[in-house]
Amino acid sequence: MQMEQLQKDMIAAMKARDKARKDAISSVISAVKKVAIDEGCRDDIKEELVNRVILKELKTVQEQLDSCPADRDDLRAEYQQRYDVINEYAPAMMSADEVKAVLTEKFADVIATKDKGQIMKTVMPELKGKADGKVINQVVADLCQ
Repeated sequence: MQMEQLQKDMIAAMKARDKARKDAISSVISAVKKVAIDEGCRDDIKEELVNRVILKELKTVQEQLDSCPADRDDLRAEYQQRYDVINEYAPAMMSADEVKAVLTEKFADVIATKDKGQIMKTVMPELKGKADGKVINQVVADLCQ
């Protein structure tokens, strides 16, 4: 996702007076800018950085949803709407089958060791941001058996 697209969508939400959508997009933009400043690339924000921050924000909102009390329907609805908006911008994640195909194709020599820790250490830099860590962990566990 490009930073410019996020900003255009936020402006469109402001014009449409969609406060919930504007707030969700605004929080993502703020988080991206903060990470860009921390990493020293404030003027040239890469798409990879934006995607990484979007995934982190999505995970944060998911945790808020999971920890929300059952009797707070108003709060749950707010978190769900925020999750849905941020999820629109999240990069597509690989499925378990796609992860397995990549692992068997590129990392066959490491998988042959059956050492889960070594496999994860080798695989994660390649698949980080492309697939969920839990999915990768499950596929590696299945391959090690």
